[in-house]
Amino acid sequence: MTGVDMNLNDAQKKQVSGWIDEGLKLSDIQKRISSEFGLTLTYMDVRLLVDDLKLVPKDPVPAPTPVLPAAQPKPAPAAAAPPGANTPLAPEPAAANEPGSGTIGGKVAVVVDTVARPGAMVSGSVTFSDGQKGGWYLDQYGRLGVVPDKQGYKPAAADVQTFQMELEKELSRMGF
Repeated sequence: MTGVDMNLNDAQKKQVSGWIDEGLKLSDIQKRISSEFGLTLTYMDVRLLVDDLKLVPKDPVPAPTPVLPAAQPKPAPAAAAPPGANTPLAPEPAAANEPGSGTIGGKVAVVVDTVARPGAMVSGSVTFSDGQKGGWYLDQYGRLGVVPDKQGYKPAAADVQTFQMELEKELSRMGF
């Protein structure tokens, strides 16, 4: 037993056990011991106390990831093109079942390379909603880089956010 354990009576030890059951972090327990019991303990003292009481702090429950509904592209009105005019078809986004590719609402397509580019842990290509393309990479420090095919191109902020979400989804699906 440590000296800390001897400073707490059975009721106080029971209270600390209850705080652990509630899922409080050690730093929160440290603050409560100070405010409710009038004892000033270091973080390490609290950690040793919890260990002496054979308690195991609970891991925080991760917040659920919000699921965003996919935006459906609006169909072009039939009367927009004059009769007999050739209407070009929009490029098809990468198929959702194609390995290493994905889209959100048909706007941004992300493809993961099967072999990473030199100097990158993982790499691939991206097609933004305006049709501009580029390459992306994730280096060994976890830094994300995007290199557009057209020099000076900057994608819209919404496309960047969609790209990051889709990339995260694809990488987690692939085990990264």
